Amino acid sequence: MRPGRAARRTASRAHNSRALTSVARIGFAASGLMHLLMGYIAIRIALHHGGESDQSGAFAELVKLPGGMVVIWVTVAGLAALGLWLLLQAGLGIGSSSKKRWARSLVSLGKAVAYLALAFTALSIALRHPTSSTTSTRHATGTLLSLPGGQALLVLLGIITAGIGGYFIYKGARQKFREDITLPSGPSRPAITVLAMTGYIAKGIAILTLGVLFVVAAVKVDPQDASGLDGALKSLAALPFGEAILIVVAIGLIAYGLYSFARARLATL
Repeated sequence: MRPGRAARRTASRAHNSRALTSVARIGFAASGLMHLLMGYIAIRIALHHGGESDQSGAFAELVKLPGGMVVIWVTVAGLAALGLWLLLQAGLGIGSSSKKRWARSLVSLGKAVAYLALAFTALSIALRHPTSSTTSTRHATGTLLSLPGGQALLVLLGIITAGIGGYFIYKGARQKFREDITLPSGPSRPAITVLAMTGYIAKGIAILTLGVLFVVAAVKVDPQDASGLDGALKSLAALPFGEAILIVVAIGLIAYGLYSFARARLATL
């Protein structure tokens, strides 16, 4: 048997492992809890109560809950397993001549990196070495701007990020999320659909705003303007009627969190 074929067969067995897929579903639930907390913090910011409405802020709030340390470690395991499952999914497309399969592999790879990054953020909180995503983003942006052609690279990053946000909005509006889950036929079907549509659109708006901030930071050559997801949400609050806009987006993030709980059970893994 060729080494490549043997590797793919091994990856396929791991990908279909009941234990791995079960823990991966916990990853969706963990993502749901994170988005619920992000939405809650965003509402607090809109009401001028402060806080960091990004992933690190959400995990920091999670630790404060009763049994929070246990939950945060389960979150680390779930997000890491989901990232690994997606990496295996991406790897299974390698060697295929189908352009569509390659596209799916790239999407899975991008999702895997995102979930593994979330797992690392949760791990830093669990180990009591919290990192501020705002500070990390500004530091990374400053490093990028210091490179030859860094300004153009940051503009490109902003455009790509804004494009991802636009895709989330499109996915919610056109109900493309139906490809990810098996919707039940009962009365919960319309509720899950509404939660998914609202959640994807709200998250898309937040990511789109983050992309705009990257472009602004590149134009001004000022990494302080690239302040991560927390800065993106707070910049919405600075707009005319921004507090109301931020509350609407926050409700959307909460909707995405609730949808993620449903996805933990209904996802086609």
